[in-house]
Parts: sequence; C-alpha cells; structure tokens
Amino acid sequence: MSGILPDHLPTNCLRDIAALDTQTLPACWRAILDEPCVADKLASIRRTLQQQLDKGLVLFPDDPWRALRLTPLSEVKVVILGQDPYHGPNQARGLAFSVDSHCPTPPSLRNIFKELDRGSEPGLRPPRSNDLTEWARQGVLLLNASLTVQQGAAASHARIGWQTVTDRLISAVAARHQPTVYLLWGRHAQEKRSLIEAGNTAPDTDRMHSILTANHPSPLSAMRGPTPFIGCDHFQLTNQWLVKRDQTPIVW
Repeated sequence: MSGILPDHLPTNCLRDIAALDTQTLPACWRAILDEPCVADKLASIRRTLQQQLDKGLVLFPDDPWRALRLTPLSEVKVVILGQDPYHGPNQARGLAFSVDSHCPTPPSLRNIFKELDRGSEPGLRPPRSNDLTEWARQGVLLLNASLTVQQGAAASHARIGWQTVTDRLISAVAARHQPTVYLLWGRHAQEKRSLIEAGNTAPDTDRMHSILTANHPSPLSAMRGPTPFIGCDHFQLTNQWLVKRDQTPIVW
C-alpha cells in the first residue's frame, strides 16, 4: 500500500506523511523542530506513522502542525495544553479541544463554554463556535501532548515519541522573556509545570509567566474538588493578567 488513503474515509484523516513536513511552518517553530534531538524523534515518528498508514489504519488529524501554523512562537500569549486529538471521525483538526464548527460539541468543550458563560445573562451570551481557530489567531497556543491518534483508540500515539517534541515546544515558549499564561487542566497537563517553571527565568517579576491549574473540563472531573474546572475563572483571570501587562485580552 502507498499510504495514500481512499477518498471515502473521514475528511480529517492523515492521508500522507508529507503533512508532517516542517518546511511549511513559521521559521520560529521550524528552528526548534530542526534541532538534532527533536528532528531525530520526528524521523522516528514519521516512520511509525508511515507503517500504520501502509497497514490501512486511519489516523487523525490531517494537519498535525495546525496549532503551530496558526500561532507563531512570537505571538503566543496563552497556552492551553490538551492530551491527544479526538479519535472520532471528522473531529480533530490540529487544535486542542477544538472540532469543526458543524460537529457536535464534545463534552469537555461543552464544559469550557459553560465556564466561559458562567454568570452571564442567557440572552447576552455570545455565540460559540466549536472551531477554536479564532482563539489560535489571537495568540492562544492550543497544543496537544500527542499530535496524532489512531481512529477509535484514545492515547494510541502517546508512546511513539510525540512527548519529546511537544515538551521541547513548551520549553521554548517558557524560555522567552515574554509574559505568558499557561492553563493546565488535569493531571496530564499539570505534569508539564516543571518544564514551564524551568524556563520561567525572566529578570523582572512583571515578565514572569502565570500558571493556572484546575481539574480537566471532562464531565468526570469538571465539578470535582479540590480544584473544580467549573468556577475556576481562568478565562477572566487570564485577561486581567494580560491587560496588566499591556497585552490585548483574548476575545473568548
């Protein structure tokens, strides 16, 4: 088999390993991905994914680099870390927690919107799109720890090397002396705290990063203590923090 999948498969499936080519990415991200240890791991990931495509396995998403494509390193103001892409057909499009606007709202995203709308008048709530592209364009890096997944198999690519790549990306964001808010929801995201703190060495307190933690927005944990997601005020706190540092707030 060639690895080029037939047209009847989901529109968001990875059809060709060329989608992992880094040459089309902004130079700021490409420089990080071209570092020898990262490039070697990416070569291994490509081999693994090619083998799976050759076996006829369906992989998502079609553009694993989309978060980096939409949010260049110099424009990152907020980082939201997910675990891995949605593994259902026509869902994942390369942004953590986001799906196409026509897709049903996944449970975690529904709770994200619930937290955003909490306390507002029902008639005044802005329309929400399940496609979070506009967040990414405003400087919200929506990064999953694993950037691909096999259809119907959650976390199926968690051990093929993506963590090495995405950990390096997180470290690169943290190493900038540009104040950034990190929203770490759930245990998997919070395990990245040490990477952020290691790079959080700005000489002046006003340029240090902000790390906000809460439970994952999944229905299994969103209301559970000791740090429930519903009621965390992370979106409001993020914008307050950005404004104090003369940055434009996010239109959530």
